[in-house]
Amino acid sequence: MIATTDILPFIPQRPPFVMVSELLQADSEVYRTSFEIKEDNIMVKNGALTAGGLVENMAQTAAAGTGYHMQQQGKKTPVGYIGALKNLKVDALPKVGDVIISEIVTVHQIFNAHVAKGKVMRGDEVIATCEFKIFTKPEDE
Repeated sequence: MIATTDILPFIPQRPPFVMVSELLQADSEVYRTSFEIKEDNIMVKNGALTAGGLVENMAQTAAAGTGYHMQQQGKKTPVGYIGALKNLKVDALPKVGDVIISEIVTVHQIFNAHVAKGKVMRGDEVIATCEFKIFTKPEDE
């Protein structure tokens, strides 16, 4: 279990496109982050985080966990790309002031390709889920 509010060392994104606030967990099975929705967020429209913002939040949760593990090994935080998105379900959009908790579980990993399941929760309510393939750029490229 880990809890850190200094998220920037673990993700390649930079403001204003940071969609995670705190790394809560990064073990071998699960990555978990929190994120407070603020009015000035680039992905907020009409007082709520957009569906695209939820997808980016899940992707950055995966990046934060991966970045944390790479740094523990003395390596650089890798850059990742969403290669495919599958079964996206958005039941609600979090509003400004809400805090969401996002969780990523890696299903498969083959070389630099990761298949993961993501979910976003607001309190006890699951508000979004999806599966995606993420490809990370090897450190030497």
